[in-house]
This record gives sequence, C-alpha cells and structure tokens, in this order.
Amino acid sequence: MKIAAYCQYVLGIGHFFRILEICRALADHDVLLITGGPPVDAHLPKHVRHVPLTSLKMDKQFTRLLALEPGQDVEQIKSRRCRRLLDIFRTEKPDVLLIELYPFGRRAFSFEIIPLLEMLHSRPHDRCSVVCSLRDILVEKNDPQTYEARAIRILKRFFDALLVHGDPNVIRLDATFARTADIPVPLVYTGYVAPAVPEGARRRLRAELGLAADEKLVVASAGGGRIGGQLLSAAVAAMNFLEHPSGCRLQLFTGPFGKDSAIADLKRRAAKNVHIARFTTDFLSCLAAADLSLSLGGYNTCMNILASGVPALVWPSPQDREQGLRVERLAELGAMQRLTQADLDPRRLAVRMQPLLQQAERTHIAIDMQGAAATARWLAAHADGRRRL
Repeated sequence: MKIAAYCQYVLGIGHFFRILEICRALADHDVLLITGGPPVDAHLPKHVRHVPLTSLKMDKQFTRLLALEPGQDVEQIKSRRCRRLLDIFRTEKPDVLLIELYPFGRRAFSFEIIPLLEMLHSRPHDRCSVVCSLRDILVEKNDPQTYEARAIRILKRFFDALLVHGDPNVIRLDATFARTADIPVPLVYTGYVAPAVPEGARRRLRAELGLAADEKLVVASAGGGRIGGQLLSAAVAAMNFLEHPSGCRLQLFTGPFGKDSAIADLKRRAAKNVHIARFTTDFLSCLAAADLSLSLGGYNTCMNILASGVPALVWPSPQDREQGLRVERLAELGAMQRLTQADLDPRRLAVRMQPLLQQAERTHIAIDMQGAAATARWLAAHADGRRRL
C-alpha cells in the first residue's frame, strides 16, 4: 500500500513529529511524507520518502502567510506548491492520503488542499481514500458555528474517515467540537500517538552526560521554541534557589525556532550546572534520564512525559485553550502538575521543583498510547477493504 501523509506546521513542531511517528508505524508500506514548514532535524525511516514543499509560515497574528526566506513572493510560492502537490499525486497515485488537521485547521492552506481534494474526488473508480489525522483537542474559534459547519461540509464532500489521536477516557472530541454527532464519516479514536522509550535509555543518557549516581537532572524544554521563553528564563534562575544546586544539573532545550537573542541571554545568565542546546533528536531518552521535566503542554511533550514517567511541572501556553485543557485532564489523572503564571517566579518555581526532585518513583497511568500502531492497522484494513469492493 502507498500512503501519502500531508503535514503543514506553522508554529511548533508537534504536528510534524506526530505524523512522523505514524509514518514510522507504517513500516510495511510505501510512505510519502509531504511537508511545508521550516526544515526539522529528524531521522526518517527507510520506507518514508520526504517530499518538502517550499516553506511557508504564518505571521504572529495568524492572519496571513509569509515566505520563510525574506524577499520571496508568497503568491508565487503558493502557485508553485499547488502545482507540485498535484503533480506528486498524478505521478505517485497513492492508495490513501492522510491529511493532518484539515479541515479542522490550516484553512490558510486551502489554496493547495482543495484543488488536491477535488482532483482526487474526480476519480470515483480509481480514487485515493482521504483520511483526516486529528489531535485530541482543538483550539477555540471566533465563530464556532461557521467553523464547525464548514468542517462538516468538507468532511462530507471529500473525506472517508476521521482518526482522532486521543483516548476518549481522557477527553473526547465533543469537548472542543460541539457538532461531533453530525460528523458524516466514521470517527475512530486511535489512542495517543507516542513513541516508546528506547531500552536502557536512562542508563545510557546519564552515562553520556557524566552524571553521578546521586546527581539530579532537570530537563526544561519549549517545544519548537517560538513560545515558552518565560518558562525557560524562570528555569535558569530557579536553579540558584534549590536547596542543593550543586547536586543538580539543568539541561535546557530552547527549540529549533528559538530566537538567537533570547538564547544568547539565557546563556549569559546560566550557571555552570546549566547546559543549553537548541534541539535533540533523542528528547525522549533525555526525559527517561531526567528526575524532573519543566515544559509546555503541547501534545508531543505531554506524550513523552507519559511514556517516560518522569515527574513533570507543565506550564500550558496561554495562547489558546488547547494546552490548558490537556494539562488539566492529565493532572487530574496524576500524570503531571500544572504550573501557573505566578509559579514562573524563580523562587516559587524552585519551591515547586524541590519535592519532585526527591520523588524516587516514576509515574505511570493507564492511558491508551498505541495510537501510531492503531492508525497503521486501521489504514491498512481500510485500503484492503476498498480493494475488495
């Protein structure tokens, strides 16, 4: 089976890594990973072919598209991307298109998505199945009635199924999409998409970092790096107020899209026991090695926290409801503790950190985290069923 996965990320990198984990699970198939955001350092499995489109991003207000490289004409990029996307599907003829988020988001990319869907829909006897890949929680909209009606209309016209990558025992789609009952295609909860911790990761990473057996490791992270600077700044300063700062190390990841000036400021203020890097391809192993995580509440980071079982203090981005709602539900289950804006005072953050640094046991809760494997099985069964018709 040949599967094309389309993923356009504009703020963080969670969307990219979630779809990549699903692609990894499709190891028995030929996979095209089509992306349109800034380059991300990630290892691709041999069965995955990466097809990058010319990068586009959104402005800070999420009102218009911008070229990644200054001086490029956005309309020309849009035209090239649309032609390229149609050519890919004419040439490759995939059995399934797994499209991330749309039509629940990425409306600004309708210029290329709708022509592609119309082309695929025009081949009723040799049609590529179209499946929406959706995370657990949607952001709020200014006009939810119009937004939900539009999403349902597009699903009805072009899509064959909706896969929600979450556990309904944690949160259901209707918590953030009121008209779930009106969705006109099969709605399948796959479980959360989360990688497994590599065997021996804690021992290996602690040895690589040269940590003593009794030395504590704190990992602070900010996802892609475009938001979360307040948390990282507080983490650097809080290390000075711990009871035994010399017995604790902070490994801080700013995110690949963090501003150079902000990173330089963190490095100026960092003590000797603070190590700063932009990014690591082995973040999950870092959490396995850690005694405490300080982070935002994005989907992928939360799943990495759950997979590793690391004690965690999580500050959900105040940008919209998504992270706050996720962290609230997971905190109720005992998977993490929520930080407030007031907790970003360095002295207060140190007080929140101290008891968790002394916690010996890892946290493990009963949540379905087999979403990648379940998605792969569902897509294979769906394509096989269509072939038998």
